[in-house]
Amino acid sequence: MKVGVLLPTFRPGANDALAAADEAVRHGLDGVFAYDHLWPMGHPQRPSLAPFPLLAVIARRNPELTMGPLVARVGLVGTSQLVEEFHTLAALAPGRVIATLGTGDKLSEAENLAYGLAPRSAGERRLLVEEAARSLRDDMSVWIGAGAPATNELARSLSVTLNIWDRPVTDVALVAREGDTSWAGNARDDLETHLDGLAAAGASWAVFAPTVDVARLGRWRRTHLETL
Repeated sequence: MKVGVLLPTFRPGANDALAAADEAVRHGLDGVFAYDHLWPMGHPQRPSLAPFPLLAVIARRNPELTMGPLVARVGLVGTSQLVEEFHTLAALAPGRVIATLGTGDKLSEAENLAYGLAPRSAGERRLLVEEAARSLRDDMSVWIGAGAPATNELARSLSVTLNIWDRPVTDVALVAREGDTSWAGNARDDLETHLDGLAAAGASWAVFAPTVDVARLGRWRRTHLETL
């Protein structure tokens, strides 16, 4: 199982995120990811860095890292533009980009409305995810954020990875029986035990929120490599 960390992007500048990427490299993590929100959920007064420009800098600065947004929400830009954003990032980081896609939900709807983006039904957003995934899956790994059963079924029908957010290890084990599954979420106090459980459940990646102890992640990853 590979391990990664979400970058601290809810900042007025990129220094903290760049430092976090450097730290991930120092501790031997596999990848870094960036939120795709116009502001932190529930806090419209706070800043948020756009994921693709930030990851483009990291692509050149940290050639050891795999990267992607987590997840890129369809509908913020046109699907063709979103696909080209991934292709541009992949040109800077060949073989190191994961096209992580999501439909968005009610929790992020206020961001769209604030910028004059018309609401779309869940079905419409799912079609946009499918269109983007089909355009990208031959060129790079694709993850689709888990959600409604129809979204999960879409990921399986396209033979791409289903990314589940902050679900227990038992759920990971059930989902992983049906296809490639990645996990993302908040760190537990029993970090090493949690990592062991995710790996045993069949997760291909574990990606932690920015508050995780990266040194502990790195130690687990090194031990994991030694036991392969």
